[in-house]
Amino acid sequence: MTQHKLRIGVLASGRGSNLQAIIDASEQGKLDAEVVLVISDVSDAYALERARKHGIPGFHINPKDFKNKKEYEEAIVNKLREHDVRLVVLAGYMRLVTNVLISAFEGNIINIHPALLPSFKGLHAQKQALEYGVRYSGCSVHFVTIDVDGGPVILQAVVPVFDNDTEETLSARILEKEHIIYPEAIQLIAEGRLKREGKRVFIIQ
Repeated sequence: MTQHKLRIGVLASGRGSNLQAIIDASEQGKLDAEVVLVISDVSDAYALERARKHGIPGFHINPKDFKNKKEYEEAIVNKLREHDVRLVVLAGYMRLVTNVLISAFEGNIINIHPALLPSFKGLHAQKQALEYGVRYSGCSVHFVTIDVDGGPVILQAVVPVFDNDTEETLSARILEKEHIIYPEAIQLIAEGRLKREGKRVFIIQ
């Protein structure tokens, strides 16, 4: 592993399709970054299998093994630091993160959300969009703060909402965009091209 690449630690709870998009972009030379470990709170998460297939260390850290969330997140922080992680990427990580993790990697944790933030925060964002009757939805890469899905937005992508959409069809169309903009946002960070001012993020040309 080359030293000049941004070292990424990925937290995932499920299938890890965004993880795969990031790994692919890195292996194709599109990212000045590399995934150096994957951590999951779910023992059989397919994200861990994806990591194994690419020779990336993968760890299941079980929240039930700890007395409280603080100790659980401290274990995650320790593992990330052991691998000299510089950017923490949440990719389908289904747990709310606390200040334990946020303060340890202040300004260096990002997430992707399947909606155009600040609309439709939280779970089932695609279902929320359909129920609200919006004409456009999409996804947002944002910095993680203690405000759930409320951190400064880095990149967004828009998809149309069709009259015959279901939660599944809309989710699939949004996911295609997620796989594009998540690696793009990571590359901007790797290049040092983001400037934060309050809630706004500027891309330095």
